Amino acid sequence: MKTSRQETALVTGASRGIGRGIALRLARDGVVVIVHYNQNRRAANATVRAIEKKGGKAFPIQADLSSLEGVSDLFRGVDECLKDSLGTRKFDILVNNAGISRGGDIEETTEAEFDELIAVNVKAPFFIIQQALPRLRNGGRIINISSGTARIAMPEEVAYAMTKRALDSLTLALAKQLAPRKITVNTVAPGIIDTDFQADWFEDPRAREFAASVAALGRIGRPEDIADVVAFLVSSEARWITGAFIDATGGSLL
Repeated sequence: MKTSRQETALVTGASRGIGRGIALRLARDGVVVIVHYNQNRRAANATVRAIEKKGGKAFPIQADLSSLEGVSDLFRGVDECLKDSLGTRKFDILVNNAGISRGGDIEETTEAEFDELIAVNVKAPFFIIQQALPRLRNGGRIINISSGTARIAMPEEVAYAMTKRALDSLTLALAKQLAPRKITVNTVAPGIIDTDFQADWFEDPRAREFAASVAALGRIGRPEDIADVVAFLVSSEARWITGAFIDATGGSLL
């Protein structure tokens, strides 16, 4: 998004993995990035330092998004950070990236696991957007990070896939509601991405080979593959795209 004013983005779950990739990419475009994290302060600070090393500006904010109290904590930190550093509570871009994954088919999934998935992957983004709307500038951008499992039948991750499909419905409803404010709302759905979250699985060369074979493009995805899509969607060039589900799986299981 190119304007005369420096823009600000809140990226949840930005200390590692896809979120870190998105934070670094937006900072490269001159966006001030609020780097949300839950537990790993060291990783969040490393993301901030990486941005600052390249001449960008970023701030870490901790919040546990498994409860509404944590969502309120997030925005107390956002308000304080923006007011102190930029003199305003307003920002331009929200990327709902934070989420958890729990495998298991319907027989194996416990109520506790199901409730945790709903709390972090569905409830938190819903109420983050609710609290963000008074702070988000007209013409802003909301990106919800979904998953390729939202379009692929994967019984072994049924509860997780349900939560990501819920985000897709949220995107559609908000794209229509927020259109008068010229705020676009879109979903990006990654496939298998090479991050530390997959590290244990990828220790087995056969797992890496399988992951690469799933994608039509013949390789494992990288965080920058997703970050570049997000960077486009928040840019002025994507002004006519809203309510979209962007499959960024490399053509997985077509």
